[in-house]
Amino acid sequence: MEFHFDLREIATASMVLFAVIDILGSIPIIIGLRKKVGHIQSEKASVVAAVIMVAFLFLGEEILNLIGIDVNSFAVAGAFIIFFLAIEMILGIQLYKDDEPESASIVPIAFPLIAGAGTLTSLLSLRAEYFVENIIIAIVVNIVFVFIVLKSSVKIENMLGKNGVNVIRKVFGVILMAIAVKLFAANINELF
Repeated sequence: MEFHFDLREIATASMVLFAVIDILGSIPIIIGLRKKVGHIQSEKASVVAAVIMVAFLFLGEEILNLIGIDVNSFAVAGAFIIFFLAIEMILGIQLYKDDEPESASIVPIAFPLIAGAGTLTSLLSLRAEYFVENIIIAIVVNIVFVFIVLKSSVKIENMLGKNGVNVIRKVFGVILMAIAVKLFAANINELF
């Protein structure tokens, strides 16, 4: 088996996942959950999110094939989802709202907060363009970062302040929008 490690692909995939997961933008949600239910199991949430992402990276394409959808079509659909996530981040609006979680267990943190629909869609979109080993490294990099943020969310919020978190969200929103356009352009030609 030959590996194709590429720092540029790892960096790009890491940035895409960082922007889609938006763990810094989720700090207010995490703090709210911590206040409601007390302790958040950071280690468990991080490990479960990583397992979900890696499993979907490998099995997602087979699931799509089973229902008759090719990866390029899914990548174009993923580009639309990433585009709308970017609009939410840039404009500070919420196009989709989940019900409020009742506990801070694996369900609200690992899924859908970390490994949600946008993240899983992005993984398959990235797989259409990058080598799997580079995406796995990007997942690990992001899970380490997610773990650090979960462990120190209160300190990070106090350090950045509300304005700092908002600036970071908007910057990554613009990056995410550019990535969505790139994914759309790269995969739309494959469909026709």
